[in-house]
Order: sequence, then C-alpha cells, then structure tokens
Amino acid sequence: MRPLAILGGTFDPIHIAHLAVAWEASELLDAEVRLMPAAVPPHRPPPVADATTRVAMLRAALRGQDRLGLDTRELARGGPSYTIDTLTELRAEEGDRPIVLLLGADAFAGLPQWHRWQALFEAAHIGVLSRPGGARAWPAALAEEVAARQVADPRQLHGQPSGNVVELEVTPLDISATRIRSLLAAGRDPRYLLPDALFDDPALLAPYREHALPEQLP
Repeated sequence: MRPLAILGGTFDPIHIAHLAVAWEASELLDAEVRLMPAAVPPHRPPPVADATTRVAMLRAALRGQDRLGLDTRELARGGPSYTIDTLTELRAEEGDRPIVLLLGADAFAGLPQWHRWQALFEAAHIGVLSRPGGARAWPAALAEEVAARQVADPRQLHGQPSGNVVELEVTPLDISATRIRSLLAAGRDPRYLLPDALFDDPALLAPYREHALPEQLP
C-alpha cells in the first residue's frame, strides 16, 4: 500500500526548501505527501500570517502538480498542534496504510522533548530528512528507542503501518522563513526563495511587508 507522508510546519511563509524536501521525500518513499500547517506550534512563537493566509499561500504553491497535497486538520482543530493527536486521527482514518512523519534532522534529535514522543512510533514511521554525509547527534534516550527500528531501505516502510525509522538524504537548501520574513519587512523581493505563485497576489505577502520584525538583516 502506498504510504501517506506528512510534513508539518508553520509555513510562515511556504518557501522553496519546504517544497523541495517534500518532493524528494515523495520520490524516495513512493508516497503521497501532505503539507500540514500547524495552528499553534507548542515550541515556537505564533506565526505572523493568519491561518487563512497561510492556507492560501500553500494552495497557490501547490497548484498545478499532483505529487504534493494539503491537509488543514490542525488548523480546523485549533489549539496547540500536538503531533500525536494528528497521527491518531490519521490512523483512525487510514487503517493499516503506512503513515510516515517527516522530520528534519534537528527536529528529530529533539524528539524526546515532544508531547508523548514514544507513542509517535506506534502511530507512524518516521522519515528523517538529512543532508548527505551529515553528522548524527541523537540523545541517548532517542538512540535507544531507534536502535531496533531503523531501516536502510525506504521501501521497507511499505510493509507495515508504523514503527520504523529511515533516514532520507535530501538536497540541502539553506533557506529560512526567518530570513525571508526579514527581507519582506525590509521591502526586498525574495524571488527564487518563494514559489512564483506567491508573487501573483500581493495580499499573500502583505502580512510580512507590514510586520515589524526583531530580526535584523546582516
């Protein structure tokens, strides 16, 4: 059964690196990938753009292709966006379909600080998005949990609903939403960092151009 992979984030705004890693993960896993914007991320400041604007940006960015999709359930649910709640919902809907939670290497290393983190392995596989040749630094509790779960071949995730961890080497793109917000707030035009479709509607980027940010450009 073709897996369902989830890439969460604030997408504030959605940028090229988000799309690139989602696309590569879809190819490596032979999976449907859904981008899932968070309502209230528990471990970071609230987004600059409201939920309606972020969804509009995602719809514009994903238009015209059939590999990546959008899932807005965390916005509809409201409140803190705990990943285990989302995966529990998806598991109830998808039955025994393999589900893969996609996490960047840094986010994965911090997994033991997440709400009910060990339960995540029962609800889904985890695909760790890593740079080719990147160093691995996992805390002891995480390394112990992963030891018996790690597989080398992404195709092995097709055989069961959850429980495995696979590293997915994706092309590193050093693009940050923080930098993009600073550029927009400074009146700059970050072409080639954002999907072209976001420039077609000035209202999509207006929240960032109007927002006074503490980040300073170098």
